[in-house]
Amino acid sequence: MSAHCQVTGRVPGFGKTVSHSHKRSNRRWNPNIQRKTYLLPSEGRRITLTLSAKGIKTIDRDGIESVVAKIRARGERV
Repeated sequence: MSAHCQVTGRVPGFGKTVSHSHKRSNRRWNPNIQRKTYLLPSEGRRITLTLSAKGIKTIDRDGIESVVAKIRARGERV
């Protein structure tokens, strides 16, 4: 499962971690990605989405039907 949100498009951020002696090493900041299953009433089936926490809040606010329509408008399969 890649760290990519299907609703918001959030991806990991990259940078350096700096130790006390100022040695720098690579690190990444992963978004809070979760797999959620929603019932799509218009099609009578369930869909599983890979979402960040902000993506889940977006679905709660706008509704699953409108979010799926936006995802399909971008050309992604759902």
